[in-house]
Amino acid sequence: MISIGIDLGSTAIKVALVDEGQLKWCRQTPTAPGQERLAGELIDQALGDLELSSSDIGAAAATGYGKRLFVSASATVDEISANALGLHRLSGGRGRVIINIGGQDLKVIRLDENGRIVDFRMNDKCAAGTGRFFEQVARILDTRLEKFGELASGPDEPVELNSTCAVFAESEIVSLLARGATAASVIKGFHRSVARRVAALVGQAASDIVDGELWLDGGPSQDPGLRAALEDELLCPVSVLPAPQYTVAFGAALYAAQSPIKA
Repeated sequence: MISIGIDLGSTAIKVALVDEGQLKWCRQTPTAPGQERLAGELIDQALGDLELSSSDIGAAAATGYGKRLFVSASATVDEISANALGLHRLSGGRGRVIINIGGQDLKVIRLDENGRIVDFRMNDKCAAGTGRFFEQVARILDTRLEKFGELASGPDEPVELNSTCAVFAESEIVSLLARGATAASVIKGFHRSVARRVAALVGQAASDIVDGELWLDGGPSQDPGLRAALEDELLCPVSVLPAPQYTVAFGAALYAAQSPIKA
């Protein structure tokens, strides 16, 4: 039977369909009012694409900030547990540290060899370092997020961003641009700023992380410039899944598969 994971996040709604532990389909849509309807439309699209019917669905689990809004879910699961379960499976059991950059928060989750959560730290008090911050910088620079990695690979030297608050960082970036800084140099400086914030959450234990143990996921993890900045800051390799923005939805689908169906 097919199991479904619905990740109702602050910036995007993600849906993943899983069959016998394998990801079969995943899509997302921007978060907007009527989240259950939007998630339902994605599920309908999935069933059509896979030539399935509702009778093929065994269970569905919701996670994320809006998980209580999907009232027809068989179960709900907190996003940290879904993230851990999804990453553990998708990394082949190698993952020990997860850096998840969500729309409104930044999380560092530590796992044992069996995928159980042994520690986690979260910054949800400030937008700096979150997906919202990436969108804010993209708006200021009038540059699509998909271009950040390409621009960061150029020869421009990074600017120094000193502000640790997203509000003050916006003013600082505007000032830098007015003084002649290029978009590429700002993006490089921005990547370094986010990497320093992540490193502060990871802590000194970064020195004990070996190849294959640290994984970056969430939408911003698709930015290769951020990955490079993190490797420079943490001094260890950073791995990224092929579809890192769906890790949490995938984990929720795995959870649904092992949960009793709601009557």
